[in-house]
Amino acid sequence: MSRFSRRSDDTTPGYEDNAALRGFGGDEPADAPRAQPKRIRPKPKPLKWRRAPWFGLAFIALVAGVLNALGVGKPHPASSSPPPAPLVATPSSHAAVPAVVAGWQSVAGRDGSYAYDVPPNWEPAPATQHGWAGFKLITSAFLGKDFCAQATLGGAGVTTEPLTDPEAAVRKAATDLSAAAYGGTTQVTPGPAAQVTKADGSAIPARIVVADVVPAETGECAAKHALVAALAFADGSGGSGVVVAYADSDRGGPSVREDLERIVRSYRFVPAADRSTTTPPTTTYR
Repeated sequence: MSRFSRRSDDTTPGYEDNAALRGFGGDEPADAPRAQPKRIRPKPKPLKWRRAPWFGLAFIALVAGVLNALGVGKPHPASSSPPPAPLVATPSSHAAVPAVVAGWQSVAGRDGSYAYDVPPNWEPAPATQHGWAGFKLITSAFLGKDFCAQATLGGAGVTTEPLTDPEAAVRKAATDLSAAAYGGTTQVTPGPAAQVTKADGSAIPARIVVADVVPAETGECAAKHALVAALAFADGSGGSGVVVAYADSDRGGPSVREDLERIVRSYRFVPAADRSTTTPPTTTYR
């Protein structure tokens, strides 16, 4: 094709009427390249918050109101409620009876119907039950409690044996306690004659034995030698009542043998007139 084309209604080849063209007039080639139109981008729309600033202000006010309602940023006044009351522990009452051994303290059982005495360096624990597998004692007392951070130097308590013969009952109790508490070897010897005073003042015969024990356990805290004293009497119901006292003889003091025998011999029944009730002082925990 020719560079210049002819339109069917043109009279002059190769040119167009410039009055019909863009520009200011003048001759231009009919097929001269024309300027490319510029792409006109639409003007960006303003953000909504710019168009409506009241929305942001309202949102900020709402958040501030919520925080204010929750007390954020406000100083909290001191509480007007009183502090919690301290815990007060009130121990239960227990029976108290006078000691019959001068300078000693009594250990009363149940409602004070029976008791025995222990030296002042012992700790009465009448509400405590203690013992070993197969051998339990009630109405307890202890010597050197928590000695060596794990045991005691001695103890005492009351039990029963299903034997009507006090002699057999006291030997069985002394042997069983020695085996349970110490193990090792035991030699039982009879003690002096004894009796138990009843609440009406009458007396019933009793038997005493003392067991010499060489404990099986060794070590710094183990006893090298121990003593067990026991007293038994017929309880009138087909069995025997027994009170026992035991201690490390090498660390229980110079009079440990005499003390153990006096402990079991002090066992008695207490008349109602000699019984009273005592309540230890309360303890406050803050």
